[in-house]
Amino acid sequence: MQQSNYIIEVNNVSKQFEDGKFALDNVSLSIRKGEFVTILGPSGCGKTTLLRCIAGFQVASSGDVLLNGEDITQIPPYKRPVNTVFQKYALFPHLNVFDNVAFGLKLKKFDRTTITQKVKSALKTVGMTDYEYRDVDSLSGGQQQRVAIARAIVNQPEVLLLDEPLAALDLKMRKDMQIELKEMHKKLGITFIYVTHDQEEALTLSDRVVVMSEGKIQQIGTPSEVYNEPVNCFVADFIGESNILNGVMLEDRRVRFCEHEFDCVDTGFGENVPVDVVVRPEDWYIFDASDAAQLTGIVQSCIFKGVHYEMAVLTPNGYEFMVQDYHAFEPGREVGLLVKPEDIQVMKKERLCNTFEGEILAGNKVCFLDADWDIPGQVAQQFEVGTKVQVTVGFNRITLEDHEEDGLLTGVVHFILYKGDHYHLTVRTDDGEDLFVDTRDVWDDGDRVGIVISPDNIHVSPISSEK
Repeated sequence: MQQSNYIIEVNNVSKQFEDGKFALDNVSLSIRKGEFVTILGPSGCGKTTLLRCIAGFQVASSGDVLLNGEDITQIPPYKRPVNTVFQKYALFPHLNVFDNVAFGLKLKKFDRTTITQKVKSALKTVGMTDYEYRDVDSLSGGQQQRVAIARAIVNQPEVLLLDEPLAALDLKMRKDMQIELKEMHKKLGITFIYVTHDQEEALTLSDRVVVMSEGKIQQIGTPSEVYNEPVNCFVADFIGESNILNGVMLEDRRVRFCEHEFDCVDTGFGENVPVDVVVRPEDWYIFDASDAAQLTGIVQSCIFKGVHYEMAVLTPNGYEFMVQDYHAFEPGREVGLLVKPEDIQVMKKERLCNTFEGEILAGNKVCFLDADWDIPGQVAQQFEVGTKVQVTVGFNRITLEDHEEDGLLTGVVHFILYKGDHYHLTVRTDDGEDLFVDTRDVWDDGDRVGIVISPDNIHVSPISSEK
C-alpha cells in the first residue's frame, strides 16, 4: 500500500442523527503529521462531532476516516493510536496524579519500572514533576488540565485530540496554557487536532484553522489566511471584528462600496459584478477631516479597549463603520477615513436573492416553502396550473412581524450580519428552510417572527431545462 502524505484523512464524512438532522454534511479534511490543526466554529456547528468521529466515539453515517492511509472508520476507540483530552478532563477522583497518568499504561501491562519512567517523563513535559502523589481534587483547574494532557501523551499517541480543553479556565490561566500547549506541541512533535469556539485561541495556536458552520467546512487556511482573506461573510464575521458591506466590482482592481469607488488588489471577478467587501476595523486610517479622506463621517462613540480605542463612525449617507486606532477621537468630531487597496478584501456573493422551486396553483397562487402565496393574476395566467416554476424574492422584499400570527409563515432569526447600513438576517422557518432578509429593523438572534411577502414581490419564471 502506498504511504499517505497525511496522517489523518476525513473523506466525505456525514453524520446524521435519529431526528434526521445532519451534524456533519459531507466533510473532507486532510491533516499532515506533526501539524497543529484547530477546528473552529460556534456551538452546534459539528466540530466536536467531527473530533469524535476521528477518535472513534461516534461512527460516521457515510464516508470514511483514514489514519496513515488505512481505513479506521469502524475501528473502536481503544484500538486507535489517538488519545483525547476532554473539556472536563475526566480524571479519576479516587486516584492520585501518578496513578491517573499511569492508568493506560497499567491496562497495557507495562512493567512497573517502565511505567514509572514514562509517567515521570510525561509529568515533566507538562510541568507537574513534583505533583505525583497529590490528590487530583486538590489541584487547580490548570493543574488538572496538565494532568489530563500528561495522561494522554504518556501512551505516545500518533494524534492528540483536544476538545475545548481550556474552556473551564479563567482568562489569564487560559492564555498561559495556550503558550504551554504550543510549546508541548513543538516538544512532542505529534499531531494536535484542537476544537474550540474561541477565535483568538485558534489564531494563536494553529498551523491551520478549519472554520465550520452548520455541519460544513467553510474555509481551511493558515491563521493569517482565514483572518485576512476570508472566503465568505460567515468567516469574516466570525473571526475577529469586520466591516462587511455590499459592493460592486467595477473592473479588476476597482470596487465600489459606500457610494464611493476604491482601488483594490482583487482581480478575476468580472465587470459590474455584485460582491461583498470586508475592511477590518484596524485597517481604516482615521484623522481630522481633510481632502485626503476617501470618506468622511461623525464619530458616534469611542470606547477604550485596553490597547486601542474602538470608534463608531457614521457617514453622511448613513453607513456606520467600526474603526480601531491608538488615538481617541471623541464623539461628535468630524473625521476622515482612508483604507489602502491591499486592506480591502473582496468576496464573491454566496447568493443574490432568495430562490425556491414552486408550483402554480389555482386561484392566482404559487406554492413554495410549503405555503400557498398570492401572486398577481397576470403573472399566474402565464402558466398552467401544476406548472413547476422558479420563485425568486429579493432580500429587501420580505417583511418580518413581531406577532407570528401576522405572517403566512413563522420562523426564528438564526444569524445576523450587519452590513454598514442594514442587517442581513438568516431566518429559519419552522420547516427548516432558510430565508435571507435585508432590514433596518433591529432583531435579536432567536427572535420568533411572522414572515410576510406581498404578491408583487414574488417573481415567478419557468424552470430552465439546461443541465
